[in-house]
Amino acid sequence: MKKNPRLKIVLEYILISIGAAIMAIGIGIFLVDAKVVPGGVSGLSMSIHYLIGLPVGLMIWMLNIPLYLWGIKELGKEFGIRTFWGFTLNSFFIDFFRGDIPGFSFIRLQETETIKDLQQNDFMFLILVGAALLGLGLGIIFKFKGTTAGSDIVAAIMHKRFGTKPGMAIMMIDFFVILLAGFIIDFKNLAGDRSAVILTFYALFLLFISSRLIDVIIDGFDYARSVDIISDKTDEIAKVIMDDMSRGATAIKARGLYRNVDREILTTVITLKELSKLLNIVKEIDPNAFVTVSNVHEVMGEGFRRRI
Repeated sequence: MKKNPRLKIVLEYILISIGAAIMAIGIGIFLVDAKVVPGGVSGLSMSIHYLIGLPVGLMIWMLNIPLYLWGIKELGKEFGIRTFWGFTLNSFFIDFFRGDIPGFSFIRLQETETIKDLQQNDFMFLILVGAALLGLGLGIIFKFKGTTAGSDIVAAIMHKRFGTKPGMAIMMIDFFVILLAGFIIDFKNLAGDRSAVILTFYALFLLFISSRLIDVIIDGFDYARSVDIISDKTDEIAKVIMDDMSRGATAIKARGLYRNVDREILTTVITLKELSKLLNIVKEIDPNAFVTVSNVHEVMGEGFRRRI
């Protein structure tokens, strides 16, 4: 039975919205008042909130708008409506759940007895729940082709202009934001019973937990795929894989027994997140290509991280 493409898109937007809401609960309810900063634009917005009191969600939206426009200029249509949808809903939900939107000040979920009790008596569990919700929400957003803009765009532009690896760029940005937040928390004397240094270490722990969960949501338990492509246009496909996707490829000489013709099998290893893009590329270049996809449980080499 053929799937309705419009229904599929609507479903993806609904799931991106759910992911944005889950992420917003993690940030707005569990992390903001705990003074544990997740890095990126969210962390920078929390730092500004601590400094001058502006709503966190509003700051996330305001900081993301110029980044979004910059991303469209530098990177083209890749950062489209799903990105705008993702960071706009995330910003809205954060302020909505915190009661910072006019007319909804009665909500203020961060002031419930459960959250206050966790802040006082089980701080580590509070951070774990916040990290889990943040990672789960982001994972859902990424899985259904959305983003929340922010440091993802900066990392992509740095990669394009300077060749900086996206993972390294994001790590640098997050590290800077966490240090800045720690300085502001210490300067404004907001740490309470815990020192700003301890809160900074909690923030690094938060990043680790949330990033691992994002990977699990996106990749599942098989985080990479091996793709074999048999085509009359292997050179053209290989060029796109290497130039546009920054992945390696290997051409293997083979002989098709059905037609007794010598040809090449193109082999590449990619992440699950990149699979859809590669299949679309192959289909566009050679609709008659024969493609097989296999699970890969471990990859050692450039472009892939070791699994925990």
